Amino acid sequence: ILTPTIGGAGAFDPNQSSYASTRLLALTDAARHADASRAAAPYKAALKASYPVLAHLFDHGHDIVELVHARAHLVDRLLQIAWAAHRLPDNLALVAVGGYGRGELHPYSDVDVMILTPTEDAGPRRHDTTLAAFITFLWDIGLEIGSSVRSVAAAHAHASADITVMTNLMESRLIAGSEQTHRAMINRIGPTQIWPSAAFFRAKLQEQQARHHRFHDSGYRVEPNLKESPGGLRDLQLINWALQRNFGLQRLEDLVDIGFLRGEECLTLIRGRNYLWTLRFASHLLANRREDRLLFDHQIAMARRFGYEDGDDQLGVEPFMQGYYRTVQQLSRLNEMLLQLLHEEVLDTDGADHAKPLRNLRYQTRHGFVEYVDKNVPARFPFALLEIFLVMAQHPQIKGIRARAIRLIRNNLWRIDDNFRADLRARSLFMEFLRQPQGISHGLRRMHRYGVLGAYWPAFARVTGRMQYDLFHVYTVDEHTLMVLRNARRLMVAEHRHEVPFAAMVADHLARPHVLYIAALFHDIGKGRGGDHSVLGARDAREFCENHGIGHFDTNLIVWLVENHLLMSITTQRKDISDPQEIHHFAHQVGNSIRLDYLYLLTVADIRGTNPDLWNDWRDSLLRELYQDARTVLRRGAATVADTAAHLRDIKADALAKLQDSAAPYPESTIAALWANFGEDYFLRHSSAEIAWHTEALCRRQQRDKPLPLVTLSNEAARAGTAVFIYTRNAPFVFANCTAVLAQQTLTTLDARIITTGDGYTCDSYVIFDENDTPLRNPDRQQALKKALKKALTDGIDYDRSVHRRVSRQMRHFRIPTGIELAADTRSGLLRMELITSDRPGLLSVIGERLAAHSLNLVTAKIVTLGERAEDVFLINTADGAPFDDPQAQRLFTRDLEQAIAALD
Repeated sequence: ILTPTIGGAGAFDPNQSSYASTRLLALTDAARHADASRAAAPYKAALKASYPVLAHLFDHGHDIVELVHARAHLVDRLLQIAWAAHRLPDNLALVAVGGYGRGELHPYSDVDVMILTPTEDAGPRRHDTTLAAFITFLWDIGLEIGSSVRSVAAAHAHASADITVMTNLMESRLIAGSEQTHRAMINRIGPTQIWPSAAFFRAKLQEQQARHHRFHDSGYRVEPNLKESPGGLRDLQLINWALQRNFGLQRLEDLVDIGFLRGEECLTLIRGRNYLWTLRFASHLLANRREDRLLFDHQIAMARRFGYEDGDDQLGVEPFMQGYYRTVQQLSRLNEMLLQLLHEEVLDTDGADHAKPLRNLRYQTRHGFVEYVDKNVPARFPFALLEIFLVMAQHPQIKGIRARAIRLIRNNLWRIDDNFRADLRARSLFMEFLRQPQGISHGLRRMHRYGVLGAYWPAFARVTGRMQYDLFHVYTVDEHTLMVLRNARRLMVAEHRHEVPFAAMVADHLARPHVLYIAALFHDIGKGRGGDHSVLGARDAREFCENHGIGHFDTNLIVWLVENHLLMSITTQRKDISDPQEIHHFAHQVGNSIRLDYLYLLTVADIRGTNPDLWNDWRDSLLRELYQDARTVLRRGAATVADTAAHLRDIKADALAKLQDSAAPYPESTIAALWANFGEDYFLRHSSAEIAWHTEALCRRQQRDKPLPLVTLSNEAARAGTAVFIYTRNAPFVFANCTAVLAQQTLTTLDARIITTGDGYTCDSYVIFDENDTPLRNPDRQQALKKALKKALTDGIDYDRSVHRRVSRQMRHFRIPTGIELAADTRSGLLRMELITSDRPGLLSVIGERLAAHSLNLVTAKIVTLGERAEDVFLINTADGAPFDDPQAQRLFTRDLEQAIAALD
């Protein structure tokens, strides 16, 4: 595990040089000797030479605090030499602000400075030419300068109006020039002048809340920002700023001396800050620029740089990132506790400090926050470590837990041992908490944040911070689990039912919601153990249920849900859910409507908690359709055989009724003549609404004698997205050309169904989204798409199918090995091709090209994209409709397709 040198609190002393500083300052000799000439070259050379020195010292384990300060010392020296060379007036002050003001500079950090003038009369305009030349010189020598020129009065005015400016100036440090001018500014922005402690603290709290919201209040995203994400460096800086403003102290150790901070808490903050500094320093060195995110591009290289190697069951980058996530979780806990302490110190000063007892005599509230009545409660009643969260759920008016109680919880976590977990009181409290009508999601998050959940449930502690190195799972396992639980809870809450209305309606009928919550908590708990996580999780769930007194029926239901939590999503992704046989098979696997209800809700919550970009109307419609169709089957009895003939009669009758209700109905004889050429597959794979739409378009074309190809679009006929219907003469490259056009138009293909009619035509149906995962509604784009498709179909084999779209930075970094599996599909008699590979522009078109080149016919396609991963299923036969069952021909086709996909890179 990466454990950087702890160093100290790291307060910057511009007069004290370390070994690293001495090494870097030696590089400035040439600039110092050439200062009179104002030549940029010596400065440039010093800066350029500093990077390999910093990298060498870093790779040899040099103290990160000294390295960060050494970089600031180097820049200090160069600025001082340049200031003297430009002979600026004595009453001006060159001041470092922001991170540079703290003396913290990473290799490519911005250098923020302010030039102060003493009064408005001697303000910026008087020195415009000289100062402009100085700032330009700093850019010329290679510094990323952020600069401003202000009088003391202007600095005061800007700081009064903007908390960010105030914070930057509060950390200002004189680099060169007039100490008197700088001191005048410091005096003007003191807490007795502007931003008194309470106002400052309140504004910084609001700033942090807004920043956290930008990251969805989670520090566990797959590409975290080391500075801005929750638990990152900015959170630590906020603690420093608030303490500095309130206590006037500069060092964390000073807070230990006055009793505000515990020694071990101070050490945790320092260690955490140095850890994040180490990662940020490495990120800058790898990117050769300022880069404060832990990018996919760098995570593997950083893991290797810190000694993490790939193992048999996990990549080295996974434990490396787990170390990061666990660190920011620990820092988030401290951040919350210390800010709550400050809240009590700074804001809760209205004199109403009396405690209000609760009915449970172990607890009381103060200023709306709950606390133990005395510090001995967790020692006398260890189960109170769980009970406090139940108390909060039972009293929704409580705002949170007081800081001193959080500290008591942290200090007593060791009491949650095997005896505690076996205590009937603790188990009963936990189950009572899960059965509460409100506060469960927030309560579990608090339990996790304070370490209680992982202590009570060791399996959860094992997956805390565990990430999966892909673009599909954007949260760590613990964060994903709590997101799924939250999503399940929101289905039960009236104000959130608009998010997934149909699922909320199903949730209204759940008799025991806690069954769904427990299944959500256990569905991924088995990840990272080297086996099938569903089976392992089901085993854990059974043990939990038996230990917590859950009845036999509910236990079996929870275990089944955990073991089968992927069943519904896999069915919609990889099966043709318009096929009655597939619906019957799924219904038979589920067994009864109670399981179906819970499985549907768990699947919705799971997908929505995996990746915010994954859930869309298309997936919603697929799950809803599968649920409704399976429920119909279960109502009749899952053991019944699918009656395909009856289904066909119903579909045709419904489509015909829709056509007769249309504004311009066509004769039944015309419709019957059209349908006579459409095989059974067409009616099985399309809804009655789609069939009616297709038929009306074909009749209208026939009536008006319009030439082929026919291309028409609808935003109403599809489950979701935009439906594209194409009717033309069957020919090679139709699928390849159509999918090429869709990729060229930056559209996403969600579904493809290819039906060849008995008289040699092809009916191709696609469902597409635009770049924003929404239907294509722009009329101009719709017309452009129709025109492009008609051209592509007219050009045929000569159409230019190249797709000139750049793969995203993240996609470029991930390369999924291409896997192709061919097997007979027993239901359809066709050859089933399952393809797993990296998603990239033009993939479907290349597949279509290779099918045409091998004289193969595509019957239907299931297109699934999961992050960077394409998991597509194709049903194919030969061009003349015969089975594609020649083993040698299959091997040749597979090899050719693999090579064609590889050529896309």
